[in-house]
Amino acid sequence: MIVMMRRIGMRAGLAALTFAYLGGVAAAQPKAAETPAAPSEAKDQAPSEAKDQAPSEAKDQAPSAAKDQAPPLTREAIEAAAPDAASSDKASDKKPGRDKAPQPLTIKVQVLLDRAHVSPGAIDGRDGDNLRAALAAFAAMHDLPKGGDLTPKLFDALKATSAEPVVTPYTITEADAAGPYVDKIPPKMEDQSELKAMGYTSPREMLAERFHMAPDLLEALNPGADFGKAGTVLNVAAVPALEPGKPKDFAKSVKDVARIAVDKDNRQVRAFGKDGTLRASYPASIGSEEKPAPSGKATVKGVAFAPTYTYNPKYAFKGVKTKSTFTIAPGANNPVGIVWIDLSIPSYGIHGTPEPEKVGKTESHGCIRLTNWDAQDLASRTERGATVSFEAK
Repeated sequence: MIVMMRRIGMRAGLAALTFAYLGGVAAAQPKAAETPAAPSEAKDQAPSEAKDQAPSEAKDQAPSAAKDQAPPLTREAIEAAAPDAASSDKASDKKPGRDKAPQPLTIKVQVLLDRAHVSPGAIDGRDGDNLRAALAAFAAMHDLPKGGDLTPKLFDALKATSAEPVVTPYTITEADAAGPYVDKIPPKMEDQSELKAMGYTSPREMLAERFHMAPDLLEALNPGADFGKAGTVLNVAAVPALEPGKPKDFAKSVKDVARIAVDKDNRQVRAFGKDGTLRASYPASIGSEEKPAPSGKATVKGVAFAPTYTYNPKYAFKGVKTKSTFTIAPGANNPVGIVWIDLSIPSYGIHGTPEPEKVGKTESHGCIRLTNWDAQDLASRTERGATVSFEAK
């Protein structure tokens, strides 16, 4: 990953500083190559690096007696979900795997973890490594026995963090339906550079990311819903809604993160306060064998919201044939997502992604890739000059 300062100029009425770098993506995903970003303020130096139907009620969907039928995904079923009271507090030998269908209890746990700043990644209602890592991080934050299993004791501690519902109704607005939306994101980066914006491609994609959800779960919670129709009432995860761009309260937000640990072995980014306490944890895609993440320590130099991506041909990405430099416009589907956290190691940063469901499951080209909402959460809480350590066995 190599980032190079491109230019300082005005963009969308804000001073913008653009860099070019070799960005993180899944090795087989042409859409995910990266480059950093144009900061919303010149002093926030950052690089440019290379994505009408009312909610159903429990009484309307009685579960079938068939053993293989998925449990009903109603608000009532999700709110009432709890671990088997007969289960022990011992860690099980069960390995994380993909459930055949979203599970009410898993949805509830994922939402509670998300609100506690212990991210499970995209909320999808299924078991997996990201969920287990989040449970282990939550246990560490609350002095509970180590492990990635949902014991009754851990569940009780998780419930105690919030009394608010975990699923809430949301009514699609005229603005949601209108967009604007991009017809299609081309797979080739050269073609992406011709777009005026790298925004969402549909209301479904936008709404799923706004509420930190996998699009498939959004559909499962709202069967038959028209996501492009204003007035449609949806069931969504009750989490802080993601709004692309610089948060309105960014300058006033509490900067309680003084150190960031990038765990390359476990694909986790952990944020610590000045007192050493764990404040947040996020799944991450971190480097690859071909282009590994750096080692040692760095510091946070600044943050860029709505970053651009500038490609330098000397980096010779696979699948990119052009010999000319080009720039990809900002947007949620920009190769570095909606946030770029600039590090003092040249060409490296922590950033968002156009493919949130792949975070923690695929490789990158060297930088540290989080979901857009996790990158924004970390950027909003991290003080300039915070230490970043790259850790591996």
